Amino acid sequence: MGHMWQYIIILIVAIIIAIAIVKSKQKDFKLEANKLVEYLGGKDNIISYETNKSRFIVELRDTKIVNKEGIQKIGAQGIVEIDNQLKIILGDQAEKIKKFIDDLK
Repeated sequence: MGHMWQYIIILIVAIIIAIAIVKSKQKDFKLEANKLVEYLGGKDNIISYETNKSRFIVELRDTKIVNKEGIQKIGAQGIVEIDNQLKIILGDQAEKIKKFIDDLK
């Protein structure tokens, strides 16, 4: 019976370590979304936005002030610019970013 408690304690410690590792690998989403808005020229530069699967599609007043390098550094897998519209491939983060920007507006 004494060994059973040791195994339970080891199991609990292992679970706590696993949770800590997973949490440390997750990026602070709010910080990343704020950076994206900043890299897009601020919320006043954003005319409209939508998501389409893994893409975040944003229409901007001025694309010249966009920091594309910064956007790629926070995880964009690609950026396509057509006129005053950017299609940013963000993977599963696209919908979360849309909701975050909804809250900013």
